[in-house]
Amino acid sequence: MTSNELEPKHLRVLIANERRDRLELLASVVTGLSQDVIAREIYVKEVGAVTARERPDVALVGLGLSSDHALDLIAEIVREAYCPVIALLSARDPAYVRDAAKRGIFAYIVDGNPEELQSAIDITLQRFAEYHSLQGAFGRRAQIEQAKGILMARHSINSDKAFEMLRAHSQQNGRKLIDVAEAVVESHLLLLPPSQPAVGVPEPTL
Repeated sequence: MTSNELEPKHLRVLIANERRDRLELLASVVTGLSQDVIAREIYVKEVGAVTARERPDVALVGLGLSSDHALDLIAEIVREAYCPVIALLSARDPAYVRDAAKRGIFAYIVDGNPEELQSAIDITLQRFAEYHSLQGAFGRRAQIEQAKGILMARHSINSDKAFEMLRAHSQQNGRKLIDVAEAVVESHLLLLPPSQPAVGVPEPTL
């Protein structure tokens, strides 16, 4: 076993909370666990774009003043489909946990200490890895890249603009980013003339 394998992985963590004071407190806890806080977000309208841009390993969403605000934060992060989400509560709230589960959280923790938070992160990442196998993760990213290539060719735009088109359509229609990407690729394949190869897709062999 190499020395690199023995070293703990520094996770890229996105934290979100409606309350700035709790956001800063959580940031200090995460940093104390030797993890990297790569983004701090309060606003629902910003968190999806931040998630897509930073691609964190895990997201922690605290319950602030409004449960609706926290649930919207969760929904926006989950829609980007890049990382698991853990809901953080200061007190037990079964109704909120049920609503958060419907929006796709992988775990929740109630007023835990740093060790419990680290344990929750470890377990969540293991479950997420089991649910989304490595092959599946690569497949989803490849599908998104393929959809971007199609949009770039069709609209004569760069990669960033193509991704923004996918994300905007995802948000406007309440669909996951990967579902939009798959729809773009499928429609492109159906509309191509039989003799023309698809963008980013090798020609089939007999």
